[in-house]
Amino acid sequence: MSNDTIRVGLIGAGANTKLQHIPGFQAIDGVEIVSVANRSRESGQRIADEYGIPTVYDSWTDLIEAPDTDAICIGTWPYMHRAMVLAALDNDKHVLTEARMAMNASEAHEMLDASREKSGLVTQIVPGPGTLWADTTIKDLIAAGYLGDILSVDLVSQDGFIDRDSSLHWRNNRDLSGFNTMQLGIWYESIVRWIGPATSVRAITRVNVRSRNDEGGSRRQIAVPDLVEVICEMASGPVMHMRISAVSGLAPADAVWMFGTEGTLHLDAGANGLYGGRKGDGELSEMLISAEKRGGWRVEEEFISAIRGLEPVTHTNFEDGVRYMEFTEAVVRSSQSGETVYLPL
Repeated sequence: MSNDTIRVGLIGAGANTKLQHIPGFQAIDGVEIVSVANRSRESGQRIADEYGIPTVYDSWTDLIEAPDTDAICIGTWPYMHRAMVLAALDNDKHVLTEARMAMNASEAHEMLDASREKSGLVTQIVPGPGTLWADTTIKDLIAAGYLGDILSVDLVSQDGFIDRDSSLHWRNNRDLSGFNTMQLGIWYESIVRWIGPATSVRAITRVNVRSRNDEGGSRRQIAVPDLVEVICEMASGPVMHMRISAVSGLAPADAVWMFGTEGTLHLDAGANGLYGGRKGDGELSEMLISAEKRGGWRVEEEFISAIRGLEPVTHTNFEDGVRYMEFTEAVVRSSQSGETVYLPL
């Protein structure tokens, strides 16, 4: 398909689709966005008018089954990802789905199995973008022995004082988000890129805001935690501690620390800075990242290049999606049982 026009259909043209996917696809030669299906015909028509998309479908099933597309871009919340991915593959369409991959590990495995049965089709999950700029440098430093043996990893992601008054967000709704919890899966995805997966998980979680008003004004109970503390054993050796919080005011910027026998690395996500020091140094120094190593957003380019047979999907393939879905489910299981959960599930 390297010389053919690739026709893309959009399902769920929300914020990230408008911000990233539509301009990303429209910037690639030989790619056309030919159709859209949104939650309503009216909203789909608005997207079509704004971005020059020729066809609006009343339902996502009509869009997937239509012969006018080669690839499907799914921008819905996680609760629909499994059904839409399976339908796209069943109709022989390549598929890019928004993160998080699925509601739970079982759905993720089903999606992975279906992708393997249709190995000629490209399947990709939108990656967590927060560390793309530093990923290659961190991996290269670890491979070169900068840290020596990695002993421990500390990760903190915190977001302000408790907020009891805002409306229910889809991320607060277990029916829409499944076992996905705040930034937990996004950060774990980055960690796996650097040092590989966890083998055990022990977690404590809290739901400090137990209800919110939904968009219709009805009070809804919340089961998704707003505070998570996790201790993990990693397959590569270190112990990792993660704190993910939406209730911590005046906290430091999101950060990762990696401590090894020979060195230390500190990623400051707030400043997009990477700092390091080795045994004998008096303090950490900023690690300068060359232009060729500084990664960035290229999701649509990677998806299309994979369809054209020019490169494999790396950010993010379904195998890695299953890993982070197993991890997020393990955190929930451990918090509910009070016991250690071992991975893979």
